[in-house]
Amino acid sequence: MLLMPRRQKRRKQFRGRMTGVATRGTKIAYGEFGLVALEPCWLKANQVEAARIAMTRYTKRGGKVWINIFPHKPVTKRPADTRMGKGKGSPEYHVVVVKPGRVLFELAGVPVEQAREAMRLASHKLPCKTKFVVRDELNKEEGGEV
Repeated sequence: MLLMPRRQKRRKQFRGRMTGVATRGTKIAYGEFGLVALEPCWLKANQVEAARIAMTRYTKRGGKVWINIFPHKPVTKRPADTRMGKGKGSPEYHVVVVKPGRVLFELAGVPVEQAREAMRLASHKLPCKTKFVVRDELNKEEGGEV
């Protein structure tokens, strides 16, 4: 089951720009451990799902996993061997726009070593560089209450 919006206001969106850093979703809200993006990228719905499966399989379905991102943005594609012009292509898949500092996944209920390895396996499924963080360390860096 791939993630995608149930309904949208408009079928097609502009591509946009991925400059700057994340302003929201930068703290660990639910779990004890997190996976933070270090560079901007588009994550496809199937990449998010692959990372989730990698984590849950390694933890043998112990602990709890939170997915803090959702693919809202439709990406269009023109058919192969098509001449220029004739409008924009049809929506092919959905992506998440990720900026540096965004917490992608959270994990709780497992030891630190197991969480670190689960997040490492998940990060191999993603197209951007990531970092493993612990709740207390990240939230102290941000200057928030623990």
